[in-house]
Amino acid sequence: MPLVLNEEQNMLRDAAKDFCTNNTPITQLRRLRDEKDETGFDRGTWRQMVELGWAGITIPEDVGGLGFGYMGMGVVMEECGRTLACSPLFATAVLGAGAIQHGGTEELKGELLPQVAGGELLLALALEETPHHNPYGAKTRAEKSGDGYRVTGSKRFVLDGHVADRIVVVARSSGNAGDRDGLTLVLVERDASGVSVTRTAMVDSRNAANMEFEGAEGILLGEEGKGADVLDRILDAGRIVLAAEMLGGLQECFERTIDYLKIREQFGVPIGSFQALKHRAAQMFCEVELSKSVVLDALSALDEDRDDVSEMASLAKARLNDTYNLVSSEGIQMHGGIGMTDEHEIGFFLKRSRVCEHTLGNSAFHRDRYGVLQGY
Repeated sequence: MPLVLNEEQNMLRDAAKDFCTNNTPITQLRRLRDEKDETGFDRGTWRQMVELGWAGITIPEDVGGLGFGYMGMGVVMEECGRTLACSPLFATAVLGAGAIQHGGTEELKGELLPQVAGGELLLALALEETPHHNPYGAKTRAEKSGDGYRVTGSKRFVLDGHVADRIVVVARSSGNAGDRDGLTLVLVERDASGVSVTRTAMVDSRNAANMEFEGAEGILLGEEGKGADVLDRILDAGRIVLAAEMLGGLQECFERTIDYLKIREQFGVPIGSFQALKHRAAQMFCEVELSKSVVLDALSALDEDRDDVSEMASLAKARLNDTYNLVSSEGIQMHGGIGMTDEHEIGFFLKRSRVCEHTLGNSAFHRDRYGVLQGY
């Protein structure tokens, strides 16, 4: 597939850009942060996103979605990344809906996916138990109880966990932490008995929560002990779509920095005329262009269900981790003192880059994973 958007995807991108620019500026993120909003996103804005069909982009048409694929979701998330838009779109429509699509029964899909597409149901994925990304490291236990399962354990850094209606919990029904076999996915209601949620204040104001499960009852997704088969697909899609969001953020950060180099004067000339800064800007430009190609190819791999989806997921995440880190750091450096102040928006991109960098695996994790997948 050529690494360009088709006409429909370009139209979706333009519509998303217009919406995010006018409805989810960084001033909204700042307001939600300063007011310590209990949800962390604007409900009215989220309803508008749902009305635009964004919550159902990757959901098949026969269950109420748009069936527009991951490329469509990618271009929307890219524009969301440009304005650091606050919404449960990623946690619900990518991670949560992906778990239902790949692990749910036909009956469950027919019941829940229309609710996701209609904005009536928010979802979250409870995966991590330590500060480091470890997909198979679950110690949380899942034990069969009647027609369902009881979950006992702790989860950390659950994106949008404090507002989600249902939680996809990665638990273990057999084996030891680190084993791929023995993982079981259980869908638990957030308000179920035995579930406690503590919202965490992230440095970038992204919504997350810590969760405790004490015999909380839920229903099985996929097969008992074979949850990794579903989990791998969820995480690879999440990594690629998150990379698309990061691409939007780093492009906005880069463009703002270049604009600043043109207007900030030192010794009577724009600082962008200094050779050293030209070289650094040129390096950033090359990294940004490479990142664009990587993300487009990774999104294409998802839509085409290619055999190299896992490799592309790790390649995209590692590349975007590094590029966002570089561009946001250079953005702060080139803005100088004003870039370090909270009143200037460039610092928001650095904060978001650092959180995204460690979400679903940092560069070291994905370089190692890529090597293993390649047989090294």
